[in-house]
Amino acid sequence: MDAAPSAEDLLRELAPQVLGVLARRFGDFSTAEDAVQEALLAAATQWPVEGLPDNPRGWLIQVAYRRMVEVVRGESARRRREDLVARREPDDRRAAPPPDEELGTDRDDTLTLLFFCCHPALTPASAIALTLRAVGGLGTAEIARAFLVPEATMAQRISRAKQRIRGSGIPFRMPEPAEREARLAAVRHVLYLIFTEGHTASLGADLRRVDLSEEAIRLTRALRALLPSDAEVAGLLALMLLTDARAAARTGPSGELISLADQDRGRWDAAAIAEGVALVTWALPRGPVGPYQLQAAIAALHDEAPSTAETDWPQILALYEVLERASGNPVVSLNRAVATAMVHGPAAGLAALDALDADPRLAGHHRLPAARAHLHEMAGDRKRAVAAYRVAAGLTTSLPEQRYLTMRAARLAVAGEPPPA
Repeated sequence: MDAAPSAEDLLRELAPQVLGVLARRFGDFSTAEDAVQEALLAAATQWPVEGLPDNPRGWLIQVAYRRMVEVVRGESARRRREDLVARREPDDRRAAPPPDEELGTDRDDTLTLLFFCCHPALTPASAIALTLRAVGGLGTAEIARAFLVPEATMAQRISRAKQRIRGSGIPFRMPEPAEREARLAAVRHVLYLIFTEGHTASLGADLRRVDLSEEAIRLTRALRALLPSDAEVAGLLALMLLTDARAAARTGPSGELISLADQDRGRWDAAAIAEGVALVTWALPRGPVGPYQLQAAIAALHDEAPSTAETDWPQILALYEVLERASGNPVVSLNRAVATAMVHGPAAGLAALDALDADPRLAGHHRLPAARAHLHEMAGDRKRAVAAYRVAAGLTTSLPEQRYLTMRAARLAVAGEPPPA
């Protein structure tokens, strides 16, 4: 049987659902988020002492609802909002609800919340950042790393997004089909970033944040059920499944990172691979091919190969070249350089990496020196590989990646030492 989720995992799962309930009932996203944060803090303090309540979601909703009522009643600057709530709700509903009242806890507003945060009143970057915070539960530092921007910049972006929502009067509801289509690109990108952070955590001692990757897959399945004919949604779900299928083989007994080339492919999830391949096979012929379909096709080639040596690297390189032209993403260019090395040799790959040195979006990021170290190692240049691995290890904030890169450097350094006299 699966282990019971920890209180922290449960709070992360319930937070967007509670926020959705309050935003729907009060029409005030910003204050609702503050109330939910207070409820989460109360739960984190009380549950370890008093035990888990019978209805954790109902408990959180009651605490957050009570805080919302206090704000509505107590702040003179918000009397107009209090009047609005009074018109929406009977007087007997403006107090904290009794313990046996469910307050709509059987309704999951997470998908509505996802589209709400991607409203066109927000810039795409602000919408994505806000959704990662409200729906994905990521901290500001994690979101900043996902965007390759300073933490202070991201904090300002999230604050401005909340202020824009507060002043715009955006209704909390699932958008109509035509409006929904306009928000879809941002929604897909948000889900992709949540999954990416879950697959390889940017901070901390654990390589993965399973709660985030599983939540991203759950939400993407829900989005596909809502939009079954959207090929890019299918491509995104395929990409997640094909990537997550390798999760069990990515770490060793002590939690150490294992590279793709060294993974035991027998531990990969065959059912997830089959589902992902079927999805991308369905999606590719159905109109314009988007970036998630291309990435899913690349992941499928990796997953279906018996080994690294037997991987169809020319096809992967061709797909990366198409993806690079479509996206302009420096990380895609970095991956294309590695694929170039696998097809044309490490010297060609290193030349492609050199062209990325001037890209400010990769400045200070560990991925560039890590890729360079790998290609120097392929070329047999141990000295440069060791130096690049050490640089990369000093830049990453993920402890498993840091240990992996440091160990690679140490092994190459020892291998390169002359034998004792």
